[in-house]
Amino acid sequence: MSSPRIMVFRPTWEEFQNFPEYIKYMEKCGAHLAGLAKIIPPAEWIPRKSGYSLDDINITIKSPILQFVTGKQGFYQQFNVQKKPMTVKEYYKKASSERYSTPKYFDYEDLERKFWKNVTYIQPIYGADVSGTLTDEDVTSFNINRLGSILDYVEKDYHKAISGVNTSYLYFGMWKTTFAWHTEDMDLYSINYLHFGAPKTWYAIPPSDGRKIEKLANMTFREHYNECSAFLRHKMTLISPQVLKQHNIPFNKITQEPGEIMITFPFGYHAGFNHGFNCAESTNFASERWIEYGKRASQCHCRKDMVKISMETFVRRFQPERYENWLNGKDFGCHPEEPGKVCAAPMPILNKKLMMEIQKRGCAPIKMKKKRKSKLKSDSDSEVNNDCKIPKKEIPSTSPASCSSSPTSSSADQSPIKIEKEDNDCWYQLEDGGEIKDLLPAGMIKNSSKLRFDVKEISLSEDL
Repeated sequence: MSSPRIMVFRPTWEEFQNFPEYIKYMEKCGAHLAGLAKIIPPAEWIPRKSGYSLDDINITIKSPILQFVTGKQGFYQQFNVQKKPMTVKEYYKKASSERYSTPKYFDYEDLERKFWKNVTYIQPIYGADVSGTLTDEDVTSFNINRLGSILDYVEKDYHKAISGVNTSYLYFGMWKTTFAWHTEDMDLYSINYLHFGAPKTWYAIPPSDGRKIEKLANMTFREHYNECSAFLRHKMTLISPQVLKQHNIPFNKITQEPGEIMITFPFGYHAGFNHGFNCAESTNFASERWIEYGKRASQCHCRKDMVKISMETFVRRFQPERYENWLNGKDFGCHPEEPGKVCAAPMPILNKKLMMEIQKRGCAPIKMKKKRKSKLKSDSDSEVNNDCKIPKKEIPSTSPASCSSSPTSSSADQSPIKIEKEDNDCWYQLEDGGEIKDLLPAGMIKNSSKLRFDVKEISLSEDL
């Protein structure tokens, strides 16, 4: 059976007026099966009437990142180092310099070969994750800053605006700047419009084959996988198309030209690179079809800045018959891309305020435990840091564990944590306005001082 191909859509002006309905139409055509699709907007659609003169784009790139790539033979890790802020005009000047400009090439295939051959040389600078929009306020159709999808319930119900997720981000690229293999936060949809400049090359893996690249990455980068089972969410992993072919992982590639829109679909792994100086605008969105993906999306638990969206409002609104079971960890079903593999959807993490709202609506109450101080099994019975929230289970004495907030502490210096066994309830009450903490599984607890972050703030010489 052949792998699904990336589809290209050319909507009429009338079809272009209703964003959610057109996404539904695309999926009826099977566009989601490839994980990525292209939309060529109608000629009547002009997102920015004033054009794109850099003199009129008064935007500062607050945190440009220098992209270091290490690795060999098609397997690479990318590390981002934060540089000092620069304006768009300053960024353009740097992107056009001899060091960073696009090399001469014959065609896109030739440029792609040059990219992978030189991926570890000359670190480019990416103006990524810049909050803002270049789309005119009066644009009513396909306005990336307000698409009108069901993701708007996050802001409506929780009063949360998440930059780049339910508000737009701008991305200023230069030759060889990359976006590593990843799915969107919470396995959401995304939309990317290339306002102006050089094209982008995209790679996409069909959602039905998403577990294959996860398995390959987990085996190849075992150290990262051992630290975080969802390390692909760190957006640090590059795997070349040649390697994907060698491991029989289906993928497609396509070039996005200025004025074109790319749509990524739930659980669609994608990656790519910029051909030269350009500017794109992007955000996430959701549909009712996404909800089951979101409920079962993998989560990174090692970084505090990872996006986690409560699925409560979506399950309550669109799956009311499953809501009570879901709250109690009894919502059995399959991941949409793994039919036949039945398991319970993960229980939600709720703060005190949201918990009270649920109980006011008359739903089945969920027990919430007060914070309890655990004891280290030692002569002094010293206290365990209360920032570590774990289920009340006995941790075997043969498995040493550490849970210290001190950066100098070591797991070898700590005795096992012994916690009284109670019921299977894993809920903890959070203080009003407090940060929602994830629950660590019973068993080995990794020393928190070993967390790795992909953005470091250091001083660099200007010639980099």
